[in-house]
Amino acid sequence: MTDQHTYGHTTSGEPITEEMIERFAEEAERGYEPGQLKRRRRGPGRPPLGDAAKSVESVRLEPELRDEVARRAQTEGVTVSELIRRALRHYLKSA
Repeated sequence: MTDQHTYGHTTSGEPITEEMIERFAEEAERGYEPGQLKRRRRGPGRPPLGDAAKSVESVRLEPELRDEVARRAQTEGVTVSELIRRALRHYLKSA
């Protein structure tokens, strides 16, 4: 019996071997039909915020303000980012 190198395991526990990788590469080289590959989230992470591209902005907060924001976000069951977006929208509407 030959010792076969594995590159981890699939989610079902099957070992990922060189033969499996070769099969997948050949399949990919043949190409896929549109819609054949499902867009799937890979797991935990940031959920999308709609279809439009988003930007990341940096804001400096005093430690006291940051703590207050974190407490309020936890109380409301949202992320700090979501709380800041809500506050900005409210401010801009009332300005």
